[in-house]
Amino acid sequence: MGWQHATVVVGLGDEGGGGGGGGASRFKRRRWVSGGGGYGVAKVLDSGHSNFKKGDLVWGFTGWEEYSIINEPETLFKIEHTDVPLSYYTGILGMPGMTAYVGFYEICAPKKGEYVFVSAASGAVGQLVGQFAKLSGCYVVGSAGTKEKVDLLKNKFGYDEAFNYNEEQDLDAALKRYFPNGIDIYFDNVGGKMLDAVLPNMRVNGRILACGMISQYNLEQMEGIHNLFYMITKSLRMQGFIVLHYYHLYPKYLEMIMPLIKQGKICYVEDVTEGLESAPAALIGLYSGRNVGKQVVVVARD
Repeated sequence: MGWQHATVVVGLGDEGGGGGGGGASRFKRRRWVSGGGGYGVAKVLDSGHSNFKKGDLVWGFTGWEEYSIINEPETLFKIEHTDVPLSYYTGILGMPGMTAYVGFYEICAPKKGEYVFVSAASGAVGQLVGQFAKLSGCYVVGSAGTKEKVDLLKNKFGYDEAFNYNEEQDLDAALKRYFPNGIDIYFDNVGGKMLDAVLPNMRVNGRILACGMISQYNLEQMEGIHNLFYMITKSLRMQGFIVLHYYHLYPKYLEMIMPLIKQGKICYVEDVTEGLESAPAALIGLYSGRNVGKQVVVVARD
């Protein structure tokens, strides 16, 4: 079995998108990586791989340069549902959506009536976790960094409560105010001081899902020992995960999420892009809605 080069060009140009989304596909800044790549939507212009043909729309990880070599074409997913905005595939129908689904349903296994807290909740993952929690009959509170984002959580995504962490002098006191009976599930996006405040407020047998930048747990520091005490005495389960390991569940996720989107039970608001002026040149058109994606060369097994 040898390797062959197959061109899969993912479309520069003013191609139309589905579901009123136009041709715009936005790569979220959180998924930029130092190696010059990220998740996005692309259009296949040519392919030597049996799973892809000219004209297919795909989402997955590619480089930012105009032509990228993809050594693992199985990391590309063909877009079958084009009756929703293509930008959804960089959000709730892409990696962020899978992160929320796997973390909340597959790992945390929520029960009706449980108390859920989501930090930095205004991003794509937090939007979905909050809506999943409400659909599961949970009480959910989120935190965000601006009044506008707090209002979005409560008025758009159905969070029971939300607060601006920048306005709270005492995070522990804030959590006791919103969770007088404690927290069952914490979806962590930030670690650090927020995680410090959450741990004393977790209920016995609570679950913590770590999907963000965890800067805590340096056992050489007092707070590390302090936090370990709560992990043990409350029998907490804290689990990190790599969403790529769960991509085999993507068809199951689509089967669940698509009807909810079409019935208006799940909504999505794209993150506000900041610092676009310093982004790689290949991204400018994507953020300004001038094209579907960019060109990718796929290296596929013969």
